[in-house]
Amino acid sequence: MKILVLNCGSSSIKYKLFDMESKDVVAQGAIEKIGLKGSFLKFPFKNDKVILEGEILEHKSGIEYILGVLTSEKYGCIKSLSEIDAVGHRVVHGGEKFNKSVLITDDVMAKVVECIDIAPLHNPPNLAGINAVKDLMGDIPQVAVFDTAFHQTMPSKAYMYGVPYSLYEKYAIRRYGFHGTSHRYVTRRACEFLGVPYENQKIVSAHIGNGGSLAAVAEGKSVDTSMGMTPVEGLLMGTRSGDVDAGVLSFIMEKENVGPQTMSTIVNKFSGLLGISGLSSDMRDIRAGVDKGDKRAELAFDMFTYRIKKYVGAYAAALGGMDVLIFTGGIGENHSITREVVCKDLEFMGVKLDFDKNNEIHGDEAVISTPDSKVKIVVIPTDEEFMIASDTMEIVSA
Repeated sequence: MKILVLNCGSSSIKYKLFDMESKDVVAQGAIEKIGLKGSFLKFPFKNDKVILEGEILEHKSGIEYILGVLTSEKYGCIKSLSEIDAVGHRVVHGGEKFNKSVLITDDVMAKVVECIDIAPLHNPPNLAGINAVKDLMGDIPQVAVFDTAFHQTMPSKAYMYGVPYSLYEKYAIRRYGFHGTSHRYVTRRACEFLGVPYENQKIVSAHIGNGGSLAAVAEGKSVDTSMGMTPVEGLLMGTRSGDVDAGVLSFIMEKENVGPQTMSTIVNKFSGLLGISGLSSDMRDIRAGVDKGDKRAELAFDMFTYRIKKYVGAYAAALGGMDVLIFTGGIGENHSITREVVCKDLEFMGVKLDFDKNNEIHGDEAVISTPDSKVKIVVIPTDEEFMIASDTMEIVSA
């Protein structure tokens, strides 16, 4: 069975084609700058990288471009689209409507549309990708895999905000959490890797990249997570503020005479590492600044790692202990200094890092704790696309 996985963003489409029998990635790539000048499709081919430039105005033409490359004589890996058995989509927000991946029907589409109010930036391009596949590939089975679904097991004490309950009833204002597909994959994979039963482990999963979140997982279920109703809450991120006093936002709006849309742009696009350092949202640039003695880069890095450490401690408390601490995501998998600083001074919790081993690991599965550490510290590269493909295969094969 061949499964095409699509992740449609506002101006991008990432794709992977899986052969599920061998679990191999047959093809992968991405379109960037959809609807903008200089849009292009890039993908690896025979130990090289191919970039095809073209005017890609919307998601349908982008997906048509991808399908054309997959079946082309020069770059293709399949002879016809009939070789693709199903398409799995990353859908960011399923609200309270979905607690698992589902086969896409008209009813499912209608419910995803209803979630646009709480995910105005993400759900519309996700829907555009689904509609494009329907137009281009007919009645091929399509599956929606929701970022929020894994966290639907959180208890109300964890997901409710301290605002009037009537606002929850009226607008579904609550914590939903994101990166659920990643947290679900790495927590399961970590237990397989360690040879321990998933159902009785207390796990803190740290997905740390340009966007980041932590999840507390007990008995295979998410019981808390750091992102909220939107992906702004929680950790300091590349351009997102993370946790901030709501009073600060109203204060800024009053003093700067800006409205909610501008305020949203500030906390989503101009805050975080970028806003504090004034340099970049990229951790590599931040660390280069630190090495040069840039004080604001140092502050940004210190705030970034301190926030992660605080959440690790909070979730260990929420779980009543911690058996496994997982690092994943671009920074979590590759940046040994971040892992070291986060784990420093957590020995009282049974967290003992093997510094030499930690420094050796960049993007590989590994145990980086000492043999006598009560908490197993592991690096597990995430694979959200494979998780989406697996869910898709399971649903369409049922």
